[in-house]
Amino acid sequence: MSRNPTYHEGMRELQDRRETRAIADRLEQVTLHTSLTEEDSAFIAASAMCFVATADAEGHPDCSYKGGLPGFVKVIDSKTLAIPDYDGNGMYRSWGNVLVNAHVGLLFIDFENARRIRVNGRATISQHDPLMAECPGATFVVRIEVEQVFPNCPRYIHKMRLLEHSVYAPRPDYSPPVPEWKRYEVLRDALPARDRED
Repeated sequence: MSRNPTYHEGMRELQDRRETRAIADRLEQVTLHTSLTEEDSAFIAASAMCFVATADAEGHPDCSYKGGLPGFVKVIDSKTLAIPDYDGNGMYRSWGNVLVNAHVGLLFIDFENARRIRVNGRATISQHDPLMAECPGATFVVRIEVEQVFPNCPRYIHKMRLLEHSVYAPRPDYSPPVPEWKRYEVLRDALPARDRED
């Protein structure tokens, strides 16, 4: 069996079991694209969150939530996104994976209007990215070279409303509060010096 870049043998096996190969092929033809449309770009620019899927060199997966104020994921052009890395728990599970396996999957969801799109691509990390100056609170910038973009059926998206943006989300001329977990005695001595209280 020749390998289709969109569907590998495992996907094809399940499609054949469920008799969905024809609809899978049609969806590939009519919804999958390799660069961001204006509508995709506007959707991403309005998003205050996304989920990022990565895998290490052996293929072990990790999925994380990334959030900020709307527009924190920057649309550079139809083939490039940029995500600032903000202060977190320091484990670097997602972005550490990128250093050994550049493949990433992003999922953007609008819970209020039941819309979502996926973006798959390859990521690189830079502490010297020119966008650093535009991203208050960023420790580095992750750029994603877009390879696949496709919408998903919204039928299982639960209707939720945003009540307020996180007080921790970086923004110009603002110092977010110290997260409570950085005050835990069991963790204080392991924090970087910049995060230890006197």
